[in-house]
Amino acid sequence: MKVNILDQSPISEGKTAEEALRETVELSQHAEKLGYSRFWVSEHHDTTTLAGSSPEVLLSYMAAKTNTIRLGSGGVMLTHYSAYKVAENFRVLSGLAPGRIDLGVGRAPGGMPRASFALSEGRKRDSARYPEQIDDVLAYLHDQPVPYIYNGVRATPIVQKAPELWMLGSNLSSAVLAAEKGLPYTFARFINGDEGREVLKEYRDQFQPSAYLDQPKSMAAVFVICADTDEEADFLAGSLDLSLMMSAQGIPSNGTPSPEKAAAYSYNQYEKVHVEENRKRMIVGGPKTIRAELVRLQEEFETDELMAVTILYDFEKKKRSFELLADVAKTI
Repeated sequence: MKVNILDQSPISEGKTAEEALRETVELSQHAEKLGYSRFWVSEHHDTTTLAGSSPEVLLSYMAAKTNTIRLGSGGVMLTHYSAYKVAENFRVLSGLAPGRIDLGVGRAPGGMPRASFALSEGRKRDSARYPEQIDDVLAYLHDQPVPYIYNGVRATPIVQKAPELWMLGSNLSSAVLAAEKGLPYTFARFINGDEGREVLKEYRDQFQPSAYLDQPKSMAAVFVICADTDEEADFLAGSLDLSLMMSAQGIPSNGTPSPEKAAAYSYNQYEKVHVEENRKRMIVGGPKTIRAELVRLQEEFETDELMAVTILYDFEKKKRSFELLADVAKTI
């Protein structure tokens, strides 16, 4: 099974954003040595818990620190930006790391409304233009005609290998749009733990071959926490349980809490239900449990690849999780 990594550059309590970014870079190097195929980074704004706000900048640094692994955005929140500038950013990246760049794009804001206003300098974010923006990015990346007043403009530099464009989403509408465009699609199971089977089936059923892809190509991204035993993995996952619960309730956070802090937290009945629901978005366990869950997900989603999102308080435990996951993937 081909398993990839999405890293959101999470900041643990007591650590700095600088440390989180360095850990993302180190993790990409570690993932390359372990044989992972893709390593993506995310875009989040106006948050004290995730350091990844500018995937293009982070990817350029990572490209200089790695040699073979594919690097990409998971993703660029396209509705904030000019399609032309996004295309140029990723053409530069493709020039720096030929054949190794993925451009994952999404329609979500990636932050609270005030961040969206700041990104557009007060203009309303027009998500209805997203399908048109996809067409424009593709046209710029592949030197095709762009309609209306921008016709004739070329995205530079002119590089030999265009990045691979992936559409990202967590609901049916994003899957249908990707199918209509004939593009690869990544379903964010780590965001929506309920609808993966239906969403990905609809993508496959409605897929229309394009100049970029002749048959459906999909991924499912899910939280994964692997440790040497089921018990240790469950203990470590407590950090993510508490972090997600705090975020949902708007409780201020200084970063990913320690598993000891999470274990000491006294959940009320409502919070316990919330944690249980969130576990639908996760795969947690030792190698045997993880293997069984990966096989189940592959059968359920019928995906070509899976992408692991791992948030742990201890960076060494996080590296260990990906070491174990790489070994498991080789047996499937």
